[in-house]
Amino acid sequence: MPFATEIHPAPGTLADSAADLVALPVRGGDDGPVAVTAGACADPAGIDARLPAPITELLAHYDLTGRPGEIAQFPADLGRGLVRVALVGVGAAAPADLRRAGAALARAARGRRRAATTLGALPEAGRDGGAGLAAFAEGALLASYTFTLASAPKGPAPAGAVDLVGVDPEAAAAPLRRGTELARAAALARDLINTPSAEKDPAWLAARAERVAADTGLTATVWDEDALRQDGFGAILAVGRGSARPPRLVRLDHRPEGATAHVVLVGKGITFDTGGLSLKPNDNMKLMKTDMSGAAVVLGVCSALAALDVRVAVTGLLPVAENAFGGAAQRPGDVITAYNGRTIEVLNTDAEGRLVMADALAYAVAELAPDTMVDVATLTGAAKLALGTGLGALFASDDALAAELTAAGDRSGESLWRLPMTEEYRDTLDSPVADLANIGTSRDYGRPGATEAALFLREFTGGLPWAHLDVAGPGRSMAEDGLLTKGGTGFATRLLLRWLAGLA
Repeated sequence: MPFATEIHPAPGTLADSAADLVALPVRGGDDGPVAVTAGACADPAGIDARLPAPITELLAHYDLTGRPGEIAQFPADLGRGLVRVALVGVGAAAPADLRRAGAALARAARGRRRAATTLGALPEAGRDGGAGLAAFAEGALLASYTFTLASAPKGPAPAGAVDLVGVDPEAAAAPLRRGTELARAAALARDLINTPSAEKDPAWLAARAERVAADTGLTATVWDEDALRQDGFGAILAVGRGSARPPRLVRLDHRPEGATAHVVLVGKGITFDTGGLSLKPNDNMKLMKTDMSGAAVVLGVCSALAALDVRVAVTGLLPVAENAFGGAAQRPGDVITAYNGRTIEVLNTDAEGRLVMADALAYAVAELAPDTMVDVATLTGAAKLALGTGLGALFASDDALAAELTAAGDRSGESLWRLPMTEEYRDTLDSPVADLANIGTSRDYGRPGATEAALFLREFTGGLPWAHLDVAGPGRSMAEDGLLTKGGTGFATRLLLRWLAGLA
C-alpha cells in the first residue's frame, strides 16, 4: 500500500508553519539534554516566551534525557493559535538516532493533518551524503506504514505530510529520495508478507513479481509447474505437490551497464506452510502467511535497484510453493532429487523451505556463475530461540562477506549476529538411503536446528562465497514498535540494498 505521508523541505520557521504538530530536537549527552531551538521562530531566544514554561524546565518536568526516539508533547501557541509541540530525542544525531526520531515523530503525528520539524536541519543530518536525513525519512515513512483490509479505518491515520523546516531543498533532495526508496522497498515486502494466503498463492506472487519487474526495469522469467518438471526442479515440485495451487520459480534480472560483479539473491517463498504431513499445531500455523518473507524481501530489494542506481548485476530467485497436505503430498521417508542431481531423504515435511532454496541455489551455481550468493528465509524456530526477535541470524562461508553484511545491517538498523557452521554437525545430515537428509539424523549434539539448516543449504552453493540470513525472529512483529507495525517487517530489505549499493 502506498505511503500516506509525504516528506519534503519547507520554508520559514516552525512558528510560521501551518502544521498542527511541530517538533523540536533534543540532544542527549553526558551534560544532560539540550533542546535545539534554531528554526523554531524568527527569534530563537524568544521561544521560551511562547511555551508553557522555559524549555529547560520542560525537559526536567518530562524527565527527558535526549535518548533517540524519546518524546514528550504539550500544547502551545507559537503565534498562529494552539498547536501540539513535541520534544523529540535525537541522541548524538547519528543516522541511527535520526531514524528512531523520525519513527517517533511519525507515530506522534498519527491522527494529525500535518507535522513540521527542524530535525532535518541538524548539521549531522547532512553529513556523509545526507545519511542522517535519509535515515530520518526511512524511520518516519516506515512508522507511517499501514496495511489493512478492513472496511473502515482502524486507529488514527498517518499524517499527510512532514515538513522539514530549515533544510536546503537542493541539498536534501537526493538523501530524501534515497530514504524514501529504501522505505518503499521495505513497504513492498511488508505488503506481500501481510497479504492473506487465500489470495497469495504461488501464481499470484509470481504475477506480482512480473508486474514489479515491468514497473522497475527488471527482466522477469517464470517457471510454471510444467517448466519446473521439464528443467528438473525436483525439490520445488516435491514441496508443492500437496497443494492444489502449483509452485513457481521466479527469476528477476538487474543488469546495469558496466557491472563488474554479479550477486544472486535467493528468497524462500512458502506462501503458506501447514507443515505438510508433518502437520504444525494450529497456534504455529497462524502466522504462516508470512513464511514467504524471504521472497518478499528479495522482490523488494530488486524493485529498488534501478532507483538507487545499484551498479552491480543482481539476479533474484524466488522459489515459491505452498506446503499443504493431501493425497499427493510428499511423505516423511520419501527421497527426492534436487536440480543438481543430489538426492534428499525427506524426514520432516515441515523442513520444506531449505528444499525449495536448495533447487534455487543449485540452479544459480549451474547456470548463473555468480560471484556471491545470499539467501534470506524465515527458516528455523531455532534461530529465533537463539537470538530473539531483534537480531537476524547470519551464517556465511566467507569472512569478508559476513563482515560486509553485518556492517550494512548496522547502518540500516537491521542487526545481524553471526552464528557458527560447526563442522562436527555436518555428519548429522547424512542419510543411509540418499545423499542428504533434510533434518539432522543424530541427536548427539542436541537440536542445532539453525546450524543444521545452514549446513544443508551450503551443500548446494558450489563452494562460492555465500551467506544465509535466517530472519525467523525479526521477520515478524507482534506489536507496533518504532519502525515496525504488527505483521511482516521486511527485515533485511534495506540492509541488502545498502550492501549492494556499496559493492560498486
